Amino acid sequence: QVQLVESGGGLVQPGGSLRLSCAASGFTFSSYRMSWVRQAPGQGLEWVSDINNGGDKTDYTDSVKGRFTISRDNTKNTLYLQMNSLKPGDTAVYYCAKGDAREVWGQGTLVNVST
Repeated sequence: QVQLVESGGGLVQPGGSLRLSCAASGFTFSSYRMSWVRQAPGQGLEWVSDINNGGDKTDYTDSVKGRFTISRDNTKNTLYLQMNSLKPGDTAVYYCAKGDAREVWGQGTLVNVST
């Protein structure tokens, strides 16, 4: 079955870095746009970034531009989010999602930016 499994979250100090991974299975990963979406404590869902199936077109929400980089390795069926210069406002559960309609989601990984 289609499955997305995120990893790489954790506790990091402001200014630090983390790299999130999303391992995909059960579908032809290289055929689909992929996204990262986050949900801060007590807040709604916020789209963070997406990448086209070939990996050559990316887009970001304004608040993470210049700090986050989305990428993918279609040979490993894995999506990544490199997060640098992290801020307390980046604290959230981060989800990866499949497709233009984001029809399948992973279970999420918690990123906590705190001193």
